[in-house]
Formats: sequence, C-alpha cells, structure tokens
Amino acid sequence: MSQLSAEDEVELQSLLKQLLRSINDRISGALSTECAEEILLHLEETDKNFHNYEFVKYLRQYMESSLGTVVEEETKNLTRGDGQHAIGSGHDTLIHVVTRVTRDSVEYQQMMQTLKNSMIMVVESLINKFEEDQMRKEEMHRQKQHSQANSQYADNCSDSDSSFNQSYAFIRQEQLQVLAEKLDSSRPKEVRWEALQALCCAPPSDVLSCESWSSLRRNLCAALTDPDLSDNVLQFFAKSFSSSPLNVTREIYTSLAKSVESSFLSHKLSFPSGSATVDISRPEISRLLKQIRLMNDFQKEVTTFWIRHPEKYMEEVIESTFSLLAFHHEHGSASPGTEKALEPIHLLALLDVKATWFKKWMHGYYSRTVVLRLLERKYKSLIVAALQQCIPYCESCERFTNETTDPQSAEQQHTSSVQRSVYTGKELEYAFFVHSLCVLGKLLIYTNGRKLFPIKVKKRKDPLSLTDLVVLLINILYQHPKPTQSDTAHTDSLSPSGLVMEVLWMLCERTECAAECLYQTSVIETLLAPVIALLNGQQAKLKSPAATLTLIADVLARIANTDRGLALFLYEKNVIVDNSERASAAHVIVQFTLRLLDKELSSLSDSDVSHALCGAFIFVCRQIYNTCEGLQVLRPYGLHKAVAAAWKETSSLSERVPTPVPGATAETSTQELLHMWEETLLDSLLNFAATPKGLLLLQQTGAINECVSYMFSRFTKKLQVSRCEKFGYGVMVTQVAATSPGVVALHSSGFVRALVVELWSVLECGTEDVRVVRPKPTPMDPIDRSCLKSFLSLVNLLSSSQSVWELLGRQPLANKSEYTLREMPTSIPDLIDRLIAVNSDAKIHSLFHHEQSHTFGLRLLSVLCCNLDSFLLLESQYDICSMLLQSQRENVTELDTSEGEVIIDSLSVERNHVLVRVSVVGGPSERKLPPRALQEGGDPYPWPMFSSYPLPPCYTLDPPNIHHNSQDAEISAFLASSKDSKNEESWMEMCRREYCRVMTSKPNVLTGNVLADLLQTVVAHLSGSATECFFSPAQYKAEEQAVKSAVLSSVEQLGVNTCVRYGSFLKLLKEDAVSELTLLMRHMKIFLSSQRVKTSSELITQQDGYPGHDWLASTVFLIMAGDMDRSLSLLLNLSSLLTSAFIWPARIHASVHVPLEVAESGIPPVYWCTAHYVEMLLKAEVPLVHSAFRISGFTPSQMCLHWLTQCFWNYLDWTEICHYVSTCVVMGPDYQVYMCVAIFKHLKPDILQRTQSQELQVFLKEEPIQGFKVSNYLEFMEGLQRRHRHMVLTDMKTIRDPVE
Repeated sequence: MSQLSAEDEVELQSLLKQLLRSINDRISGALSTECAEEILLHLEETDKNFHNYEFVKYLRQYMESSLGTVVEEETKNLTRGDGQHAIGSGHDTLIHVVTRVTRDSVEYQQMMQTLKNSMIMVVESLINKFEEDQMRKEEMHRQKQHSQANSQYADNCSDSDSSFNQSYAFIRQEQLQVLAEKLDSSRPKEVRWEALQALCCAPPSDVLSCESWSSLRRNLCAALTDPDLSDNVLQFFAKSFSSSPLNVTREIYTSLAKSVESSFLSHKLSFPSGSATVDISRPEISRLLKQIRLMNDFQKEVTTFWIRHPEKYMEEVIESTFSLLAFHHEHGSASPGTEKALEPIHLLALLDVKATWFKKWMHGYYSRTVVLRLLERKYKSLIVAALQQCIPYCESCERFTNETTDPQSAEQQHTSSVQRSVYTGKELEYAFFVHSLCVLGKLLIYTNGRKLFPIKVKKRKDPLSLTDLVVLLINILYQHPKPTQSDTAHTDSLSPSGLVMEVLWMLCERTECAAECLYQTSVIETLLAPVIALLNGQQAKLKSPAATLTLIADVLARIANTDRGLALFLYEKNVIVDNSERASAAHVIVQFTLRLLDKELSSLSDSDVSHALCGAFIFVCRQIYNTCEGLQVLRPYGLHKAVAAAWKETSSLSERVPTPVPGATAETSTQELLHMWEETLLDSLLNFAATPKGLLLLQQTGAINECVSYMFSRFTKKLQVSRCEKFGYGVMVTQVAATSPGVVALHSSGFVRALVVELWSVLECGTEDVRVVRPKPTPMDPIDRSCLKSFLSLVNLLSSSQSVWELLGRQPLANKSEYTLREMPTSIPDLIDRLIAVNSDAKIHSLFHHEQSHTFGLRLLSVLCCNLDSFLLLESQYDICSMLLQSQRENVTELDTSEGEVIIDSLSVERNHVLVRVSVVGGPSERKLPPRALQEGGDPYPWPMFSSYPLPPCYTLDPPNIHHNSQDAEISAFLASSKDSKNEESWMEMCRREYCRVMTSKPNVLTGNVLADLLQTVVAHLSGSATECFFSPAQYKAEEQAVKSAVLSSVEQLGVNTCVRYGSFLKLLKEDAVSELTLLMRHMKIFLSSQRVKTSSELITQQDGYPGHDWLASTVFLIMAGDMDRSLSLLLNLSSLLTSAFIWPARIHASVHVPLEVAESGIPPVYWCTAHYVEMLLKAEVPLVHSAFRISGFTPSQMCLHWLTQCFWNYLDWTEICHYVSTCVVMGPDYQVYMCVAIFKHLKPDILQRTQSQELQVFLKEEPIQGFKVSNYLEFMEGLQRRHRHMVLTDMKTIRDPVE
C-alpha cells in the first residue's frame, strides 16, 4: 500500500501532536532548528520514556505488520542448518544478516514510501491548523488590548510567567527580517504590537541568532519607552534571559540598562520630600520598576553560569550595572535649593533591599576581581554614595525616633506581605541606607575591598578610613530606636542595630578583617565608651541602654573568642578609664560585670533586662577566663565568687516561687525567667573548669556538683557548649575528671553510668534487633571503630590516678557465680569485673563477643596500668597479675601437663603485653615491651610468653652505666671549694652557671655520687637560707618505737617492691634495700602525717594519707644509692623549700601549709599551678600541640599530672629522671613547667600525627618519651625562664593563698 487510510492519518496526527507536547520542553530549549533536529534524532538515547509514547508504539506495530513475515522467513532460512539459533557472536551475526536482508526487501521500501507520504500530509495539516489557531489568538488579544490599557497596576512583571508557556513554532529568517522592519519606531503602533506578539511566540534562539538581530534589538529598546509595548518587550527579554547564552543576553542586558538610564534622564523624576510620596503605580515609574526588576533577577541568576564565558562578557554586564547605578541628575547638585531627583539606585533598593545581587557578585573570585577593579578605577562614586547615605544616619536616627514614622517602622511597612504602591521619602532613604550598608559590609570582608579605603567624602575634612567606618557603624548601633518586645525577630533582621550587627559579625568571623577593622584602639574605645560612662556614674548616650549594651557584649564576646582579640583585651591598655588613665579592655569589662552582678547600676536595675544584660557580659568574661592567660588577668577580681553568690541567691529564690497553677501566667513566666537565669549562672561557673586553676576556683565555690550535673544534662542532649565554642564538652569533662572532686561530681551526676552503659550497648548489644540489610563486617582492629569513642572517653575519665582511686577505691568486684545475658554493668568496678577480670566460665558465657570484649578490657587495663599509682591500687585490690598469669596457664596446648606451650591468640598476646608492662620498670632504653601484632614468617610471635615469675630476660635491656665516682670532678671540686662561701645568693648563681655548663657539655657526669652530693649540698644550702626557706623548717625527731609501729599500706608495700626491683636492675641497691626503703617510707609517713590537716572530707583520696606511692622519696633513695640516712636528711631539708610543693606531691597533699579549703579540695598544686602554666605556655610557645589537644578532647594537664606524680618513671631513662629532679632543685621550681613544655615540643611531630589517627591519649600514656634529653633542651628552658619566670614563679609562691 502506498497510502494510509484516512482514519489512520487522523490517528497518526493525534499521536504526533501528543508526542510533540510531551517533548515540548526539550525542543523549546534548542538554540536553533538544527539543534531541535538533533534532539529528535537522538530521542531514544536521551529519553527513558521513549518506548512508552503512543506514537512510537504505533510505529512499532506498523513495522511488525509490514515486515514481520520477511523477518520470520529469513530467520528460518538461516537457522535451518543446525536446528537452533547460534549463541554468542553467532547470534550477533544472525541479527546483522536478517537486518540487511530486510532493509533490501521490497516490503521495506514500500513501507518507507507509505510512511513518508503519510507523514508529509500529517505535518502539513498540523502546521495549517497551528497558523489558524495563532491568527485567532491574535485577533482575540487585539480586542482585549483597549480594555487592559487603563487597568490598575499589578505585578505582571515579565519574568513572573514561564518563558515557555506559549505555543511553539519555528520561524524563518525572512519572517524575522519582516518583523524587524515592522518594529521600526516609524511604523504604526498596531503594526509594532502585532510584530511583538509574533516575536514573543517565536523561539528566542532563532531570533537572537538571526542576521537582523542588531536592528531588532535597537527597535525593541525603542519600544521599551512606549507604555503599550513595554510589557511585550520585557516578556521577550525574560524568555531570552532564561534560554540564551551570555554572549547574547549581555547585549540585551546592556541595552536594557541604557534604556533605563535614558528613561530616568528624560522623565526627571523628583524624589519625594517632606510629607510627599512616590506612587510606583504611575505608568512611567511602573515601567522603570519592571525593567529594573528584570535586570535584578538577571543579576542574581547570571552568577551561576558566567564563569563558563569569556571575562569580557561578564565585565560588560558589571560595568553597565555600575554605570546605571552611578547615574545622577546634574541639576540635582546644582544648588542647595534644587529639588532632589529619584535615581535608579532608589528603585533597585526597593526591589533588593539587602543587595543580594551584590553579595552574589562578590562571592566568587572570578567576578569579585572584576567588581573591585571597576570600583577602584571608574566607579568609586558608588562607594562614596553608599558612605554618604550612612554618615548622616546617626543624626537622622535621633530625628526619626521623635516622629511618627521612623525608618524602622517604614522599613517594616515596606517589607510587609501586603502589596503597596506608595512610599514616602523616608522609606526610600531607609531602603537605600539598608542597601548601602549591605554593600559596604560585603566590601569590608575582602582584602581588595578594604584596600579601597580611605575614601574622600563630602563635608569631611579627612578621608574616611576603615576604622572610621566601623566607628560610624557602632554609633549607628548606639542610636537605633528602642525595639519593641513583640518584634525581636524584625529587630534582628532589618533594624539599624540588626544590620550593623550583621556586618560586625561578618568582620569578627574573619581573622584578617577583624585585625584591620576591629582590633583598633578607636574601635575598642567606641565599643566600651558606654560601659566606661556607666562605671563613672554618668549616663550612657544610648537610646535603649540595656538592649544596646547587650549587643555590645555580643560583639565583645566574639572578639574575645579569637586569640588576637583576647590578647588585645588582656595586654593592650587601649581605653581611657578616668583622669586620662589607660586600662586594658578586660579590666573594664570585668569591673562592669561585677557592678551588674552586685546590682549597683540603678539605670539598668530592671530585673528581666538586668539578667539578660548581666548574662551577656558574663559571657564576655567567660571567653576570657576559660583560657589560662585570661584567667590570670581576671582572677584578682574574684568573679567566680560573685557569680556563685548570684547563683545561690537565684537558687534560693527559685525554690520559694510557688508551684504554678493553670491560668497563673505571671508566676509561670517569673519561674521560667528565674530558671533561665540560674542556668546561665551555672553555665558560667562551669566554664571555669576549662582550665586547671579555674577548676580549683570552681571547687572552692561549692557549686561543682551542680555545674557538672548541668553539663551532663546538656551533654546527653548533645548541645553545643556555646555559640563561640568550636568543640563539645570533651575537654571540659577531661579537665574535671583529672581531680578527685571532679570525678566524684561526674559519678554523682550519672555521667559515669551513662558512659559505661553506652559502651556496653556498643560493645555487647550492637543492633541485632534491627533487620539486617547488609551484614556487619567482622572487626579487624583490636578495638572496633564503633567502640573507639567510648574507649577514649574511658581513658580520659580514668587518666588520673585520683579518679581511679575515687571510682575503684574500696570497691570489690562482684565475681558472681552467674550473670544473666540482660545484666548490664553500670559502674567502673562492674566494667572491670565483666571485661578485665574474666576469670570464670560464668563471665565468659555472659559475653556475646567474648574475645572482642575481653580484648577491649585488656587494652583498657594496659592504659590504666601506665599510671603506676592506678596499677598499685588495681593490684592491691584485685590481684591483677595473678589473674593474668592464671589465664595464661589455662591457655596452653596441654592442660594436664606443666609442659604445654601457651597458645598464641589475640588474648594471650594482650595478656603478655600487660604482664610485661606492669612487671618491668624502665625508660625507653631500659625495657622492651612486646608488640601486640604478629609478624610475617615462620615464627609469628618470637617473644616468649610466661605464666609465672621471673620474667624472661629478653624484656629488660642493658642498664645504663652510672658513674658513682666520676673521673671529671669539676662539679665536685666546685662543691668542695665553695662550701665556705658566705654570700648565699652569689653562691647559688655560680652553682646554677656551673650546673648549666656541665649539663650542656658533659651531662652524663651528673649521675651517681656526684649528683647525690650536688643535691645534698644545694638543698642544705637553700634550706639554711632565710630567703629560700619557703616553709617552716622540718622539726622531726621520730622515736624508734614509733617508726617500727608505723604500718605501710598494701599499695605502699607494692610500691617499695617495684622501686627495689628497678633499683636492683640499675645496680644501685644492695641486698637489704627493701628494709631500708621500707624504713624510709615509715619515716616519711610519720613526718608527712604530722604536716597534714585533719579533714572531714568524704573523698577517698583525702582519707588514710596520700593515695599512692611516694615516687619522689623512692627516686631520692635510688639517687642516694640506698643510703636511708642521706635520703631522709635530704627529704627533710627539701620539705622546707618551695620546690617540694611541686616535685613532691606526697609532701603537699592535704598540707597544713596551704589554706584549709584548698587542702581539703583534693586538687594538688602540681595540677592547678604547674599543669595550668604548662597549658598557658604551650598555647604561646607550641600552639600546634595546644590545638591538637583541643581537637582530641584530651588535655596537656592530664599528662603532666600523670608524668609528674610518678616522677617520669617508665617514661624517661634513669639519667633523665635524675636530671629532672636536679634541674628543678638547682634552677628553681618553675623549671618543672618548662620541662613539660620542652617534652611536648619534643613530641610535637608524634602528637600531630596521633591526633589525626585518634590515638593521642593512648600514645602519650603507653609510649615512653623516646629521645628526650634534659641537656638538649636546657637552653630552650632557659629561654622560657627569661620570658615567663616573672609570672610562673610569682604565682607558685602564692601557694599559701592561691584562690585570693
């Protein structure tokens, strides 16, 4: 058949029409007819719905009916030979052959001819029908034109409709040429209107690519000035903007900008003055507003694609915009009496009040570079205009606030949801002001934007600098109208104060911006001027003092939250307080805060306002005192006492507020406000715990339990510490957990229980009740990643031996005969019972993942035992070593014989590692810890395992060679020659110089008898000096009977055995060393107990003497080679020196030499003084290490407390331990701080690497300090002394009264 039937043609026409409608969006986006053809040709590849179209289904059915028999016959012919179809490549060959034969057949040729003829007729019919419909629509539109001419203004702006909601048709070049001629301004309006209608229905891509486009564009721009044609032109421009590349649309945009500019020039619209208004529904203004709105929409959208085009196109768009905005009428500035003109910037500000277009242009570097270059070279007048809009605002604010319509209410009206058409001059000015402020704010945050300043401005003698601008903004903030209580949201968004605050916030967030704009004396003076005025009893020149001061506090807090801003507040005296006396900002802020807390400022005494303002200024102080250096400056003011007093008063008031009943809204409100104020004060007190010394101050207030409970409530809700804090509560929890009162508060708050339950849930419970979609992988690491967070939290909690003693002291293990599977541990003893002391079948069977969970427990035990005092407690209470040895004995190949070898598995390897760690004492070159990983090869674990003592000798290395009688007797000669020296100070100076010389040249000389003589001589000299004897000299004469009756605790006895074992390894002790060291410890117990206060504290560490072993006394005993008498004499003399308070923790524990409340606090000076200054100096000297600790949630103070409490045993070699003691004694107690800083500096590469892999805590605790020698860092420590001794040593001397 050569032709389809009439019914088939009608059906085909309907199906084709349906197909075109379905793919209308795809064809409409084509840039040309050729592109549209390409889209249709590749439709099957690009459209997933291709085979679902009815037209395609019809074609497939038609082809099957026409060619089906041909395909079947040919297939049968090809497969008849083997009876089945070929497979693989043969199958492909069959298809190709059948296809070729079919295409060559007569039936195929006939089918194609029929389809071609039929489709030609169908398409011609569709085109004819389309032209008829189009003519009908034009006629109807022409009839409606006159009725629409007088209609009211409505927002039918050209971009409000879709660009593709018209019927689609291709247009020929000849037709476009005719349309261009019809659009000529000399033609009648009706002809031009018809041409525009046809143009709007044509694809923009065809129009913009035609040869007559340049003349078309000119005629279109001319038509923009005609009220009847403007909307149609804008409609075409909108369609073009949305579907054309930048190389075309920039021509339209620049033409539109020139047209708007010429319209402003010809209309000469006047700016409303006085009570006059501008009506934007007036035809000439309405047209301009629509045109500027279309431009503004293009401005905001063009940033998404202009980077794909040459820079010159973008530069044309930007320059044409700036040229339009820089336009102003010449007669506008001719004389003072001349009427002010309405300018394009006023209408743009109405449409885009917050300058979104400019923010987008400044966001990307590609466009920002061009914008700033053009502003600098040609259009600086735009910045001048923006500045001149802001400069007079301070005075105008005062004027507006006394009138019925202030700029804020005007702006509120302007931005309301109700459509308006009339604006006053004040409202236009305010919109321009907001727009200008947003533009200036965006300029300030970029380096090249700030380089545009200073700028010369009219009516100002000197150019306006960056600092002048910021001061100007702050003064606008001071003069903002008082916000209404009902509309705080609006106040924050479009009020003068809200706008200025947005700019100041942006500046605070960027380091360079803040340095150039905010960290300037004049800015700080301006910010603090109202504060200083109120402190001096004057009235602050503010419209709304409380609200404005709260905003000032917000800016001050953001400045103080940065290192540079904090240093500015603390150390630069940049504000004049009274009588030309200058002071630092921190002093002014804390004094004002204390006055607010004491309610001494009558003008700000309203309860609700006072609480909000006071809380804001406490928050500023908080940014200061939660750093070590900030607390150093604020501590003399006793802010912690004032906040604690306010909290206690508020707490008692909230208890007296009656229980609210339904309907009692006032009381409910009061109670809520009191509760919020109480939480604010608790939060402020809690933040003292961010530093070691701050934690002592918090403990002294008596509010530590309530603060920790409050922290736990926020911690469980996963709330941020504050808006200025980058990390969570991890660091604060670690600081609190380092001390006895802190860990007790954590326990009572429920934190410890929650941590244990969370760990058990992750470790044992998992998510087995959830339907498994993907099986959980078997953990390959000893501690699975899911458990790592809980593991590190436990390490942080139990890092300090004091926390271990408080949580485990006198706590037996359950050791039940049966454990139910649902029974969960809720405390640390429970956790040890279930995960570490797995010594029965009942415990093994109670674990779902026995090997993984027990491995976790052994890893935790390994970290715990790194702290020698913690290990001694665990060993004395739970007999850990015997339990581990027994487990090793049971894990053998042949249980019935004693010759079976220990089976090598993950648990036996872990147990072996722990046993070696706790049984061998020594520094990095004195002991060898077996690795936890297996090796490749025939012998995967070459380290011998053992199930009884003594240990295999391979775990101890060769002891150091200690010179008891040195050949180089220079230091000995010095000591001998200067014994009779009478000038005490000069002798010590000579001794220190000689010590430094020997340490840097021959450090190995300072060991054995030489070191013992040096220490004995120096300590005797210092204790006999009136200036150096800090505590009262020791009056100790113990009776022999009393010494014999003194009983050492099991912990102390284990410590003695450990020390003797180490001393024997070093070949320093004789056979009777155990009895001699035991005798020394009894003497020390009697002597130190007489130096301690009688305490009623419930802390375990405050009862029964010092919690742990006296490692300093043991170190001295080894230095003296086991000579008990020399050791006792040295220790008694040392006890009168300031150094003893820091290097000898047992000596100062609950001592009578410190205030009673500090003695009973359970916080040692080595923590609240030494560790505090280590953190402070780390931040200044090794900032990367300080930051690494912050990120990890661990603290340097935790490690300092650990190292110093056990006198660096197991971390440094014996020689370096001796040098640590001698350096602190000879050079001064502050060298303890400098040495810790030097060690952190030495470990810096490892610390940074381990922080990245989340192993910092475990690394610092388990690994010895490799390669550190005191002599190598003595020069560095001397430099620290020169820079910081005036502060560190001075504060150490306040140990008798540290909290005042």
